[in-house]
This record gives sequence, C-alpha cells and structure tokens, in this order.
Amino acid sequence: MTSQKLRVLLVDSREERSAELARGLEEAGCLVVAHTTPSHDLGSVVAACRPDVVIIDVDSPGRDTLEGMRRLDESLARPIVLFTEEGDRAAIRKAIEAGVAAYVVKGARAERVRPVIDVAIARFEAHRALVDELSRVKSTLEERKVVERAKGLLMEKRGLSEADAFATLRRMAMTRGLRLGEVAQRLIEMAEVL
Repeated sequence: MTSQKLRVLLVDSREERSAELARGLEEAGCLVVAHTTPSHDLGSVVAACRPDVVIIDVDSPGRDTLEGMRRLDESLARPIVLFTEEGDRAAIRKAIEAGVAAYVVKGARAERVRPVIDVAIARFEAHRALVDELSRVKSTLEERKVVERAKGLLMEKRGLSEADAFATLRRMAMTRGLRLGEVAQRLIEMAEVL
C-alpha cells in the first residue's frame, strides 16, 4: 500500500464538500476510485471498486449508513473513516460497533486526512489480527475438547491410561496423515454410530 496510491471510496451526499475532500485526498497521495452517497448499498460499491479504505463524510451517521457498514462481510471489510458533525457518545459507540476505525468530529480538512487514514488502517489491521487470533484460539480450544473426549472414550472402552489413550490417538493421526483433532473427531463419530 505504501508504494502505490491508496485507493479510497468516498461516501458523501454533499457534492461541494465531497469535491473538496477528494482534492485533499489526492493531495495526500490517495486515489479516489469511486464516489457514492450514503443511500447506496455500501457492500455492492465496495465489491465493485475494491478500495483500500472507505471514507464517509456525513453530518450525522444515519441508521442506514451504519447498517451498510455493519453488513460488509469478511471478504469486503475495509478500514472505515467517518468524518461527521455528530460528537455525542451514543453516535460514536454505534459507529464503532458498525466497524468504524476512525471517528473524526468536525473536520475533514486536507491536512488532517492522511494521518487519520493511516491511523484507521493501523487500527483496522490490529483489530483484524486480534479477531484472527481469537478465532485460532477458539479453534484450538475446540480441538482440545474433542481430543479430551476421544481420550476419555479410549480410556473407558479400552481401559487405557490417559497417557496411553493420547499415544494411541497420536499414532492413529500419524499413520493416517491427519491432525490429532481430526482423528479424535472421527473416533467420537464412530463411537456414536456403534
């Protein structure tokens, strides 16, 4: 992203304001790949133009605008910068819950745009890393639960010690070329069938 121009989707209902913001973005080394209004389906516009960042400039983020941000699925998620006149806590909380990475009150001034975008991208990437890590941890925990359950079955049905049950699962995984969790899941499924 650093060697190429940052691709920006600009969402604004006021032409004069959006033209000024577009000029500021271009001066900051960005490329405005599309301009739309808050009433358009944000997901379809993002899918069509694949921006690096979405900038929304509105007086007050309406329910439809927030829902549009919230509906961006995993493949379309982008850093969102919201410039607005609305500074109350409830509006900020709703915007953050909808996926806004940077919420800026009173001021889409040209000299502020690029630093705000850079912060939004950094926050978005940090958030995505945390979400990915949480997903990996949940998956690992679920796999451990399955392995523990399979060990319990082997201990109960074959009279094995915990260490021997685990060694049996590992041996089965190695001979079949599967992950330990996959072997454990298959063992549980077979036990349920029998």
